[in-house]
Amino acid sequence: MSATVTIIGILDDGWSGLPDATRSLLKNVDLVIGAGRTLELVRAHLASACEVRDLDGGLSQSVSWIKTASAAGRSVAVLATGDPLCHGIARYLIAQLGADAVTVLPAPSTLQLAFARFKTTWQDVVIASCHGPDAGEWVMGATPEHGLYPVIRAIARHPRVAVFTGPHNNPARLARALLTVGYGAEINLSIACRLLLPDEAVFTSLALADVAARQFPEPNVLLIERRATPEPPRFGLDDAEYQQRMPDQGLITKQEARVLSLAKLRLQPDAIVWDIGAGSGAVGIECARLVSHGHVWAIEKNQADAANAQANALRFRLSNYTLCLGKAPDGLDRWPDPDAVFIGGSGGELAKLIEHILTRLKPGGRLVMNFVTLENLATATAALKAAGVAWDVVQLQASRSQPILNLHRLVAQNPVWIVTAHKELL
Repeated sequence: MSATVTIIGILDDGWSGLPDATRSLLKNVDLVIGAGRTLELVRAHLASACEVRDLDGGLSQSVSWIKTASAAGRSVAVLATGDPLCHGIARYLIAQLGADAVTVLPAPSTLQLAFARFKTTWQDVVIASCHGPDAGEWVMGATPEHGLYPVIRAIARHPRVAVFTGPHNNPARLARALLTVGYGAEINLSIACRLLLPDEAVFTSLALADVAARQFPEPNVLLIERRATPEPPRFGLDDAEYQQRMPDQGLITKQEARVLSLAKLRLQPDAIVWDIGAGSGAVGIECARLVSHGHVWAIEKNQADAANAQANALRFRLSNYTLCLGKAPDGLDRWPDPDAVFIGGSGGELAKLIEHILTRLKPGGRLVMNFVTLENLATATAALKAAGVAWDVVQLQASRSQPILNLHRLVAQNPVWIVTAHKELL
């Protein structure tokens, strides 16, 4: 390229808020690219010969516009809101054009202004964005493709999150999503609207229910603060802490087998996990609590058990857990390839299910299965041997103390075979 592209940060105070050097540059530039609302902030001050390109809906074309102009020796300016390197266009253009072809002239970030209005520090804040296409309302079990997912997961991991919102994915929709996940009084929201404009408005310390029912002036940015509340352990919860089917409680992987199975899965924080035969959901839920940057897909064929698993997921405010009602392997083709799979129930399709999972399991991935019958153990090990996959078996026999008069005795649980298969790295 024979000319440098200048990416200019601009706020809603427009021309008056720009430094003199930036104004001079814009008065003499050959091509200005920007969203419609930012173009209107400078249009009256551009030279009559300056070409203007509206970026709305044209992001993919912007690179070719820039390359064509630069090849002809024409100077180019791209307008962006606030700091172009904070959830702005600069990252994209630098990746496409190369760092040497780009100069960035930032304005204060809209977040800096918002926190100045909130009168609170922001060095510990995590930044997220849902400024994009209409994501639709959040539902329990929403997958990572949902437009609110990055924000919801950031809130699950961090106590203070600043959010760039959008006209569709606005504060009210985000508040409704958080209520759906199961949050409540522990969350406060502050909203800064139309910063630097005459009708600027700032709202602080609002409750979720209040924000969910209101519309706020656009554009706006949002601060979500979550107060610390007592949290159960990430894994190894007591069986009684899970909602289960009555009167035959026991359709749950017992605590002792659950903890060992989770250890055998060797989950990374960003793991994609399948939970086959979810039952009450205990294993999949504890997986979801461990894979804070990952996601769990679970399937259960019994409607009553699935309802319990969903209720348990809601109790723990899981936003990275998707439960499907059905019988595996039906529907698994719609799930992403897993890093780890747990089988707690197979519905009589065990060999077929193992074969299917091994074709989908990522290299280095693990398949862990729990069995209480000799027949299923034999079926599983035969299927693994036929597939040429390395495996091992642990027999777990646990006994729990139980009162007897003023003393205690040990009551044995059923033995459980924990089978672990490891798919070697290619």
